[in-house]
Amino acid sequence: MKYPDEPDSLCTLSIIEPIVQEVFELDCKNKLEEDFLDNLEIEDKETKVFHYARISKKNFTVGQKVLLQHSKLKFFPGKLRSRWLGPHVITKFFANGAVEIQSLKTNNTFKVNDHQLKEYRKGFQTEHVEIMDLEDPIL
Repeated sequence: MKYPDEPDSLCTLSIIEPIVQEVFELDCKNKLEEDFLDNLEIEDKETKVFHYARISKKNFTVGQKVLLQHSKLKFFPGKLRSRWLGPHVITKFFANGAVEIQSLKTNNTFKVNDHQLKEYRKGFQTEHVEIMDLEDPIL
């Protein structure tokens, strides 16, 4: 058997050395790619945790007044058009996250997703506003 150190050997070190070097470089590249993908996955998880922590939880109750998002507004964007319809009253909850609401104006019932609802808040009461007359300052 001939050894790589022998001059007439087919497997000399000059032939083996570049192959070993190339295999080593490929192994390093694979490790770098694996590290990059691991770091990317960790960053994605952290981003999801950060995002989900800032989503406000909506807790609705039966009989509560809510506003319904106007989903057909996408075709007619405008600054002066309201994106919310209502007020509506919640009448029933379903297990899949759907909510049954009833319109106060027409008494029609709708089954909608709870993501399309937001809490209805009344405006300011103008009955208890005091009017004060200002006098001209005397100089």
